[in-house]
Formats: sequence, structure tokens, C-alpha cells
Amino acid sequence: MAAVDAFIGLGSNLADPSVQLAQAVIALAGLPETELVAQSPFYRSRPVGPQDQPDFINGAAWLRTGLAPLTLLDHLQAIEQAHGRERVQHWGPRTLDLDLLIYGNEAISGTRLTVPHPELPNRDFVLQPLLDLEPSLALPDGTFIADLRLLCPDNQLQKLDPIPRNPFTG
Repeated sequence: MAAVDAFIGLGSNLADPSVQLAQAVIALAGLPETELVAQSPFYRSRPVGPQDQPDFINGAAWLRTGLAPLTLLDHLQAIEQAHGRERVQHWGPRTLDLDLLIYGNEAISGTRLTVPHPELPNRDFVLQPLLDLEPSLALPDGTFIADLRLLCPDNQLQKLDPIPRNPFTG
């Protein structure tokens, strides 16, 4: 299988969310048949759904992968599980959420996976990190992410400073 550009949404609002996302990016870079092309800055945003939970930290990763969509999804869910993800409440708090947002130019509609992600047009905390990665990115139907971002409701995004690297551990 030829390598495909895949874009992964990252989110967390429990257990040191910025560290959760940074560790998730490292795990994504280690996937078989996969190269991490880039990662976006992280953003703080209000939760979607129940408001009685901490703000989220979100970002995105750009992968070039030879993995099939469902195989990639299996790996994403395994990374979530390794980070203690529990699916208790819809749109509730979580240690790690990894969403396959875009997979090449494919439109996928299945029982386990829908790509592009159906909520993508409504989520500035997903659209902005995607724009940071690739300003000319478009969905399979030709809709530009930049156009969706202009129409998207504001979720009071706050761009975060990068996590400083420890000079003693790399």
C-alpha cells in the first residue's frame, strides 16, 4: 500500500493534558509503516458538551502512513487505552482522545469509522491545528479547511507555548 497523508486530532483534559498530548505524538511517531511529518501547536479550549469539566488541550499530528484506515484506528485506540482512556460519558473528560480526521483523499463511512470526521467543520480546536500544519489542506470534496475555519463557531482558543525540553533528558 502506498503511503497516505493522515491527520490525527489530539485532545485531553485530564492528568496533565499537555504531557498526554506530547506523549501521544511520540507514540504516533513510533507506529509501524508511519512517519510523523509534523505536529501542530497545542491550544486550550472550552469543553464541547458538559461544561462541568476542565478545559481541553488540543492539537493535531500529520502522519504519512502505509497503514489501512481501520488498522490506523486500532493503533490510535490502543494508544488511548495505554493512556488510561475510559469511555464513560459522551463528550466527557478524558485522558486522551485521538481522532482520525482526514485519511488521504478518502471519504469513509462505516460502523467504526467516518472520515473526514463528521464534526470537523464545527470544531475550531481541530480546524486551527490543521491549518497550522498545512494552510492549503482540503477535504476530499474540495472544501478548504481555511474556509471551514472562517465559518466555525468560536470556542475561545488560546494558543499555548511549547513544552520546554529538559536539557538532561532530550
